[in-house]
Amino acid sequence: MTQVVSISFYRFSSRRARLWALMMMVGARLAIRRVPDIGFWKICGSGGGVGFTPRINIDVFAILATWPDEATAHKRTLNTAIFNRYSARACETWTVYLRTDSVRGEWAGKSPFVISNTGKSGPIGVLTRATIKPSILRRFWARVPDISERIGGDPNVLFKIGIGESPLFQQITFSLWPDAAAVANFARTGHHAEAIKSVRAEKWFREELYARFTLLSDHGSWADAPYLQQR
Repeated sequence: MTQVVSISFYRFSSRRARLWALMMMVGARLAIRRVPDIGFWKICGSGGGVGFTPRINIDVFAILATWPDEATAHKRTLNTAIFNRYSARACETWTVYLRTDSVRGEWAGKSPFVISNTGKSGPIGVLTRATIKPSILRRFWARVPDISERIGGDPNVLFKIGIGESPLFQQITFSLWPDAAAVANFARTGHHAEAIKSVRAEKWFREELYARFTLLSDHGSWADAPYLQQR
């Protein structure tokens, strides 16, 4: 079996639905924990920018999970009660299914993603997760807007979003790119490259994880990912 990572995005348009989704950041934990075959999982809110951001977007929430294979991932995310409850209240839903190509670091003290070399090609997904040290917050948030703006302006980015487990301290970026060359070009130049040097030299993060994926498939639609919907 080949582990598959799913990230399900949900957009809520009404005040009542947004309040429900916000409460489910805590309220859904028991139900998700009981979903058959689920491995590592996180319920995430989203930010108002395209990467790490201190601004909260109460319209969009996400569920990240790992599964033993792609068929199981599709079955559970599309047919399990807790995922259906999110979909029923959302005005827009989209789930991406990913295979892990490389990963380094830890998430909550764990190594959640299993590398699998199946040889399948497709758009490249990049996930960065970090727990920011309280002592470095001011310096971190002074630097990050430049990086986020550059991601948003890069014509090679197929999709980008900032999500997280908690505002300010635990941040995640997820983006999709047409190929590995586009990812490498962004990572090695400009503000991003400068920030990475600072991260290493000044030890900004208490914990960090970087993972790269191949997009296997997706389900639903998302207005912020128009290029992917044309595949």
